Amino acid sequence: METTKQKPSLETIEPTFGNSFTYNKYESDSAKDHTTWHYHPEIELVYIKGGAGKRQIGSHVSYFRDGDLILIGSNLPHCGFMGKNSGIEGQTVIHMKMDFLGNDFFEIPEMQNIQKLFEIAKGGISFGGMTKKKIGDKMEVMEYQSDFQRLLSILNVLNDLAQSEDYSVLNAEGFALPTEVKDNDRISIVFNYVKTNFTESISLEEIADLVSMTVPSFCRYFKKTTNKTFTQFVNEYRLVHASKLLAEQKMSITEVCFACGFNNFSHFNKSFKSFTGQNPSEYRNQLKTVLAS
Repeated sequence: METTKQKPSLETIEPTFGNSFTYNKYESDSAKDHTTWHYHPEIELVYIKGGAGKRQIGSHVSYFRDGDLILIGSNLPHCGFMGKNSGIEGQTVIHMKMDFLGNDFFEIPEMQNIQKLFEIAKGGISFGGMTKKKIGDKMEVMEYQSDFQRLLSILNVLNDLAQSEDYSVLNAEGFALPTEVKDNDRISIVFNYVKTNFTESISLEEIADLVSMTVPSFCRYFKKTTNKTFTQFVNEYRLVHASKLLAEQKMSITEVCFACGFNNFSHFNKSFKSFTGQNPSEYRNQLKTVLAS
């Protein structure tokens, strides 16, 4: 089993000369794909057009279908969303620093709603329904706008998002980042290791040794940082992968169970129903109904 310690990647995002933000639009075959955890001080707004995949924001992991629209707060660790055979048509990404319009711009009364939006985004936000479609279209059109028009469009988009009620906070249960980003090495090592090895058995002794901690110290540290036990986090990762396989692969439910790292079919069924509200067969059948309608 691979035990290389992967440290988090600090992504440096530099706006082009004369710009206070960055705008990038990627096609499905050329999109930038971060396979490990990374973070950056810039707030990130990303529109994923079509397709399905996993989203990992802080200690949250879930599966999305039919694209996504996500707002990620400053220095919140996350993984890229594009992947092979995901059916994603492309993605549009905007990065901006909190002070990209000046130190006090968002302090004025007219910007209060957007300021609240940025505060909520510290936990990661996923927007759905008509908000996702409407904002996604606006973001794609920015490709053909001048820099000034783009700036106005970004403000318009942020205002629309601040007024939307069609959203969910991805990290609602809390993710306590250490004050200094450089101290995030330990949790990032753990997350990257789980991401690579979740289909195998991962003991507490093994993961604690990986970050040079005793098992009790690691358990306290992980629960304090993620508000979840390590076992709960690993099982949730496996269950999200199970959701993905049930939706995308013609595998039997038993095959899905073992492919996700579970070694007990009864436990898998019970855990999946507790996590999604449905047993695996109900989940797959409902998905078939939705796709056929």
